[in-house]
Amino acid sequence: MAGQYFRLLDDIHIPGRWELSEPVDQQGQALGTWLFRRGEPVMVEGRIRIPLYSPGKALDFSLAGTSIPVVHARVAAVFAELASGDVQLIPVEVEGQSEPYFLLNITRVVKCIDDEASDEVRYVTPEHGLPDQLGEYRSVIGMRIDPSKVGDAQVFRTWGWVAMVVSEAIKVALEELGATGPKFKEVTGPSTISAEERARDRKSRELLETAATAREAAWRTLGTLDEEVFMPIAMSDSWPGHRQLWRVIRREAGRTLLVTHGLSDPFIESLEPSVGFGLELALEVDASVKDISKGWPLLLLNRVADEVAEHEKVREGVKAGLFSMEVSGKGLPRSLVTEDGRVAVLLGVESRTLPRHFSTPYGEVKLVTVKALLPSELEYLLEHGAEGQAELARRFAENGEEHLSRLRRKPVA
Repeated sequence: MAGQYFRLLDDIHIPGRWELSEPVDQQGQALGTWLFRRGEPVMVEGRIRIPLYSPGKALDFSLAGTSIPVVHARVAAVFAELASGDVQLIPVEVEGQSEPYFLLNITRVVKCIDDEASDEVRYVTPEHGLPDQLGEYRSVIGMRIDPSKVGDAQVFRTWGWVAMVVSEAIKVALEELGATGPKFKEVTGPSTISAEERARDRKSRELLETAATAREAAWRTLGTLDEEVFMPIAMSDSWPGHRQLWRVIRREAGRTLLVTHGLSDPFIESLEPSVGFGLELALEVDASVKDISKGWPLLLLNRVADEVAEHEKVREGVKAGLFSMEVSGKGLPRSLVTEDGRVAVLLGVESRTLPRHFSTPYGEVKLVTVKALLPSELEYLLEHGAEGQAELARRFAENGEEHLSRLRRKPVA
C-alpha cells in the first residue's frame, strides 16, 4: 500500500528568523543554484560558505537562496539514517555559526506529479523560448503526486518542477526531533480546496501573472533584467497584491536600477483587472551593486515604498508631481543622514533615460523616480517648499544627474 508524502517547505513565517543567501566557494564566488537542483551528486572543491541574507534566529532547516536546503547536523543525521541513498550531505560554513551545518543535496528525481489531481498545471511550450525545458512544467498549483510511482524513495525532487518531497517517515522523524524551520504540506490524496476556491485562486494568479509579465517587458526596455538576484517575496497587506516584489536592472555605464514590482498589481481582494496604486518606484545608482540585499539602495527604496503603500495622501502627492519625504536613516550611509537621523528623498524628478509611464493590459502605470537628497538639500527644501522642489529638480537636470542617486557628490543647494 502506497504511503503518504509531503512537500518539504521552508517556514517563512517564523518570527525573527534568519534568511540565507546562495552558497559561495572559498573565493566568494556564487556556486549557482542549478548545481543543486538537478537531482545529481555534485563535486565542489574547498569549503562552501553560506552568507546571511538577513541575520536572525538560526534554524535547523532553511533554504539558501530560493531552493537549496541547509540543515543542522542533527537534521542531517535523520536523512543519513532514513534516506542515505537519496541525498548527499556536504559540510558548509554558515556565517556566524560555530555549530555544524550541511547542504542537503537531494540526488533522487521522480516523475510522479499527478496532473489530473493537482489544482492546475501549465507546461513550457515553444512560445516560451525555452527549448531545454520544453514539455516540463511551467507552474504547478496545488500539487498532488501519484505515490505508486515513488518506489522506495524517502526524499526526492519532482521531475520537471522544483519541489522537494519527503515520506511520512521523514516527516515524523523531524517532528519528533523538534527540528525548527521545516514545514510540511501533504501532496497525496484528493485536493483540499473546493471548486469555488480553485476558480478564485486561478483568477487571482492569472491577474497577477498578467500584470507581472507586462511590467517585466517594460523593465527589459530599460536595460538587462537581472534574473539571478535573490530577494525573497515579502507578504504585505498594504501592497495591492499582498506581495512585495522587486526587480534589478543592469544599465549602461555600470549603473544599477532598482524598481518596485508590485505597487501596480491588481487589488487582490476584488479580483478585478486594475493597476493597483497606478505607479512603481525606481531608484538608480552609479555603481554595479553586486549584493543587492545588503546595499543601501534597496533599504532606502523599501522604506520609501512602505510610505507610498501605507498612506493614501503620500500616493496622491506622488501622482500629482514632485514630492519630498523623509524616512528613517538607520543603516543608511552617513552622507545621507541628517542630524535627526533621517534621510530625505525627492520623488518624481524627470529623467531623460527613463519613461514617465509604461503600458499594461490593465492600464497605464506611472514610473516614479526616487532621488536621495543630501542633508543640505533637505534644509533648502524645508525653507523653500514646493518652489524648492522644482528648483532642486532643475539643478539636478542642469548638472546631468537628474534622478541618479549618488553618495559622493557636491550638494546643489
